[in-house]
Amino acid sequence: MATSVAYESFAKINLYLDVVSRRRDAYHNIETIFQTVNLSDRLTFTERDGGTLLDCDAPELGGVDTNLAYRAAELLRERTGCMRGVHIRLDKKIPIAAGLAGGSGNAAAALIGLNDLWELRLPLGILRQYALELGSDVPYCLVGGTAAATGRGEELMRLEPLPQTWFVLLHPRVPVSTARVYTSPRLRMCDSPLFAGRTAAFRDALYALDKGRLDEAVFNRFEEVVFPDQSALGETKEMLLRKGCIAAAMSGSGPTLFGICDSRRQAMRIAEDITDFRTSVVASVPFGIERA
Repeated sequence: MATSVAYESFAKINLYLDVVSRRRDAYHNIETIFQTVNLSDRLTFTERDGGTLLDCDAPELGGVDTNLAYRAAELLRERTGCMRGVHIRLDKKIPIAAGLAGGSGNAAAALIGLNDLWELRLPLGILRQYALELGSDVPYCLVGGTAAATGRGEELMRLEPLPQTWFVLLHPRVPVSTARVYTSPRLRMCDSPLFAGRTAAFRDALYALDKGRLDEAVFNRFEEVVFPDQSALGETKEMLLRKGCIAAAMSGSGPTLFGICDSRRQAMRIAEDITDFRTSVVASVPFGIERA
């Protein structure tokens, strides 16, 4: 009987996200506060003869060659010389192209899961190097929890975990291109002064988070780009605040919106009141990948 292992990869939200500068390598320097939440995909890895085979219950995900879990498996095989094959079964619960790093989390789960299945014994530092080759969010997704990030998002600093915090997520069916958001003429760089490599605005957000003042920590620069073209998203954010959320924002480049709630009961009530969008009620979790 073939050997199998299974892992859950968790969605992330950006409690804070700002753009500091353009880089010569075509990326941008950002400042962000990541948080994983308990909305997850499940990946099952089963040994097979030959190469990498992937199937998914979400046909809209597209071809395997662009799938980050598939690419992670092929990268591991190439870099380590491992000749073992794998069948990856991906069961999607995280919406696709939603600003929740679903694909990045899948890649992180593949790196960890195949390091386990193939008994490669690669240390986390090596997995992080491979993760960055796959995408800017993948190094964070390896560890998850509450973290500050700079650079492309790969320069991570672990923060004190949030006390259990409840969120309502709204998943509008609105296409938002991350590439277009970054190249939009409406995108302003943060003009806050720098201190010890961080902007004053980011330092203020980290201080507010540390003191439990989430309403002062939440911010997303990309809203200035996305909301003028998708006015319903801005209106929905305001609706979350009117319904009593402590704070609300878009995650990543969108279109997912989140509202921070006082309790699971409040999050459930708000979600039940919203009929125009798919909703999820989720809680903060202190990890990005978990063995199933």
